[in-house]
Amino acid sequence: MSTEFTLSAGGYTAVVTARAAALRVLQFQGRDLVVPFPEGGPIPDYRGVIAAPWPNRIADGKYTFDGVDHQLPVNEPERGTALHGLAFPLDWTLKESDAGSLTLTCTVGPTAGYPFVLELSARFVLDADGLRTTVTARNAADIAAPYGVCPHPYLVAGSSPLDEWVLEFAADSFLEVTPDRLLPVEVVGVEGHAFDFRSPRAIGTTEIDHAFTDITFDGGLARLSVRDPAGTGVGGSGVGMSWDESCPWLQIHTADKPAPIPGRIGLAVEPMTCPPDAFNSGTDLIRLEPGAEHRASWSIYTL
Repeated sequence: MSTEFTLSAGGYTAVVTARAAALRVLQFQGRDLVVPFPEGGPIPDYRGVIAAPWPNRIADGKYTFDGVDHQLPVNEPERGTALHGLAFPLDWTLKESDAGSLTLTCTVGPTAGYPFVLELSARFVLDADGLRTTVTARNAADIAAPYGVCPHPYLVAGSSPLDEWVLEFAADSFLEVTPDRLLPVEVVGVEGHAFDFRSPRAIGTTEIDHAFTDITFDGGLARLSVRDPAGTGVGGSGVGMSWDESCPWLQIHTADKPAPIPGRIGLAVEPMTCPPDAFNSGTDLIRLEPGAEHRASWSIYTL
């Protein structure tokens, strides 16, 4: 059975696993705010993991950094990509914890295709405002390293079907991708598009697995809300997420699955420091010099 840690504060309960520093459970007064997964088994669909040292996909697992070609293992064979980094298979180590906070650490690399060494720290703080997570990466080697990160929670607005959930987030553009491999094509505006959720509206039958950008940050934070119009009473009627300016990209996925696999069971909301395939495009890719650190933070809370 895998190791896990439980936090409780302000009406919230969170369960984080040592494997992948994954958020297995987040509840407010007994209501799920994320899609949970069973204790002790595999983590389905990367639910709740910390995706580092890159979020999303790298085409063919290949990239060039500082003039050197690298080949990562391809772990999404159906699309021929390296998906969601190298930290998710690892068992993170407990550094410190109390009733409402937890810090886990791990070391990524050197490994095939990533001859760099990063020390990662994930700090979880639970209080009456919800669950706040801060991921810090430190370059522990003597060469610069490429880096990106994102969380991977599937948010749950309520018991109504996802199609009825009302979504709102302020992003003016999205990244068009190829239909087969979900690799970047170009950034286009959301105006007049089915992906325009700058004003709250039902998700409906729209299928989304795209990154958004040109995000509005108010007071240093961007915010997303997803509400169940039928939700009332104890535990609220929706779930919100906020993140800081370290993440100028946001992946949204409506969790569509081919039958008979249950689909659209939650809304993946992934604030990202860089877009898909940033190791190749260089767009917003973080270059961590030896000894340098990078921090990114996000929060999940009831509405």
